[in-house]
Amino acid sequence: MPISVVPADTEPLRRLALALRDEVFVAEQGVPMELEHDAEDATAFHVVALDAGRCVGTGRLVRQAGGVGRVGRMAVARDRRRDGVGGLVLQALEARARLEGLAEIELHAQRYVEAFYRRHGYVPEGAPFQEAGIEHVVMRKRL
Repeated sequence: MPISVVPADTEPLRRLALALRDEVFVAEQGVPMELEHDAEDATAFHVVALDAGRCVGTGRLVRQAGGVGRVGRMAVARDRRRDGVGGLVLQALEARARLEGLAEIELHAQRYVEAFYRRHGYVPEGAPFQEAGIEHVVMRKRL
């Protein structure tokens, strides 16, 4: 059965997304829980990548001013990285951004996955910076 990427528009799906984010960001990377969960979770568009009912990927899109969307909280289960899951999640978020009429996507990429975003058409902008104790770079893509 192929991976399906669906909106996390129910409470059970939202819980799956948050659990994967906790696994990746809090447990693996040491991001404090209070930084990982924020007010934008309530209004963002979230997706989950499901493989036989298991959440193997997630991400969210936050609408910003000026026709810009911000992709964030992209997470893929450790045993499914480099399987194309992240690309599927990113494609779903970009499709939603286009549907909403957004002209551009911005994201803060952890430096170790900058090449992933470059392969998907994102361009780095500015100097690297620290966010939650992890080096990031701002990246953008015109839609």
